[in-house]
Amino acid sequence: MTILYVCFGVYILAVNFYAFRFLKSQKEGYEADGTIKGDGKLLLAAFLGGAIAVYASMFIMRFRLGNLFLMIFMPLLAVLNVYCFVLAFRGIYLFL
Repeated sequence: MTILYVCFGVYILAVNFYAFRFLKSQKEGYEADGTIKGDGKLLLAAFLGGAIAVYASMFIMRFRLGNLFLMIFMPLLAVLNVYCFVLAFRGIYLFL
């Protein structure tokens, strides 16, 4: 049973780390050539559980704050991610 907790924890950390690094690479690419690429990948990382990292890193790096879609959608998706994680950790006893 402990292995499931560890697997969920590692998954959450990995997805959030990937989302943070992806937004950082988007910012570096924007500074280099002036275009933003990979919004689909950013939204996919947010759907998979990295919405909190995307939203927080937008404020930390002061990047993409003018995008109204991301500023409204990311907090809503972050709440949904937290709710799903809580359900996953509470419902872990259903598997055993």
